[in-house]
Amino acid sequence: SCGYRGAQSFRSCGSRASAGSSRTSARRCGGGGTGDAAPSPPKIPSHSPYLLIGGGTASFAAARSIRARDPGAKVLIVTDEPDLPYMRPPLSKELWFSDDPSVTETLRFKQWNGKERSIYFQPPSFYINPEDLESAENGGVAVLLSKKVVHMDVRGNKVKLDDGTEISYDKCLIATGGVPRNLQVIERAGEEVMSRTTLFRKIEDFKSLDKVSRNVKSVTIIGGGFLGSELACALATESGLEVIQMFPERGNMGKVLPEYLSNWTTEKVKRGLCPCFHLTLRRKYIVKTDHIVAAVGLEPNVDLAKSGGLEVDSDFGGYRVNAELQARSNIWVAGDAACFYDIRLGRRRVEHHDHAVVSGRLAGENMTGASKPYWHQSMFWSDLGPDVGYEAIGIVDSSLPTVGVFAKATAKDTPKAATEESGTGIRSESETEDTATSPVASTAPAPVVGHKDDYGKGVIFYLRDKVVVGIILWNVFNRMPVARKIIKDGEEHADLNEVAKLFNIHED
Repeated sequence: SCGYRGAQSFRSCGSRASAGSSRTSARRCGGGGTGDAAPSPPKIPSHSPYLLIGGGTASFAAARSIRARDPGAKVLIVTDEPDLPYMRPPLSKELWFSDDPSVTETLRFKQWNGKERSIYFQPPSFYINPEDLESAENGGVAVLLSKKVVHMDVRGNKVKLDDGTEISYDKCLIATGGVPRNLQVIERAGEEVMSRTTLFRKIEDFKSLDKVSRNVKSVTIIGGGFLGSELACALATESGLEVIQMFPERGNMGKVLPEYLSNWTTEKVKRGLCPCFHLTLRRKYIVKTDHIVAAVGLEPNVDLAKSGGLEVDSDFGGYRVNAELQARSNIWVAGDAACFYDIRLGRRRVEHHDHAVVSGRLAGENMTGASKPYWHQSMFWSDLGPDVGYEAIGIVDSSLPTVGVFAKATAKDTPKAATEESGTGIRSESETEDTATSPVASTAPAPVVGHKDDYGKGVIFYLRDKVVVGIILWNVFNRMPVARKIIKDGEEHADLNEVAKLFNIHED
């Protein structure tokens, strides 16, 4: 029994029948694609000038940044996962729309622009073996797989692994990310329920849920945020699978989007994915399902705080660091686990791919002496399939006052069309630190939108003390530098309709 206010159910109308059937016959194995660990355990170096704890996007971005500024640097990444550094967004996006029967093994996918790529940032040949790191004449990046740092000796500049091995360092980055939250009602339900519950985060979770989705009749996703909504859209394309999404808010993305747009999005998702069946719940209701996906948020991993004597922020969670992402003189934190001071928007903690890129890059620069504060606002994006998507920057919270300016969408106002035009797939990868220095407003008059409730494309401004602190570009793409400059300027605007013209939303 569940008292969630909102729930919706989709039954696939066969849009993915051929892909689903071909993948059902594919042979499954436990391999990790190009990210497999070596068969024999490597010799662990006793010292690394640069030690990066965590093997995700932030660590990889830091390693690349360190090597760019210090070409001979020796960098050791320690990760408790069995895979080399990879990007997480495709796990809930593009991989699900692949028609390759071996996608769970290759972990390669076609982006909306049609180009194929791997979820791994680099192939194994990019890295050097950990045992060769100390003697490497030109340095390099080594990755120690399936090893967990369990203790941190800040005074002694060393860490201890779960097998008892100690590694000393000169400079250290903590980029441990987070772990998916679960619901207490699921945890209390016992092992049988837990065995039918997925907490989605890693490659192994994608592989597991992919297999489950082809062997059950129904899946219930709890959560209406980014991950829950993306997985609902992805799973609803699976032939013959009923997908139920439930959440306490009134609509999809209810904590981010203003209520009117959240409601519109919910209806759009239901119509676009499956016109044949949907259900909305407004009171307690018993839902029978074969499998549960709990997508109810992330808990930052701060396991090393106690042994390292590092401060955890009581409001936002995560390791508390300064504007340079420092927790100590030779310890930095980046990614989901960092609660940092944003010199424009104040103290924050951000859980998005582009923030991991931006903060990891900044931490790497500062580990090599840059002493730069966090000022480049990271963006994030979410695609509910190839036709509905948005990009956002700053503080986007539905509890803040908002002003939305919309226009009628055209065929090119979709994530698929945007990536085809730009030639990029993972949209944050096209981001740079450039800002629009003097954006020119469109001179085209604002057309009258045919229906007042048609939110095909537009700009939503989030205000705090009459100043824009967040912006969502709704089916508006490749305009992020303009949004970044507006937030950086921190000015009051008398007419946000005029500001919206900077995004040229009224031009076809």
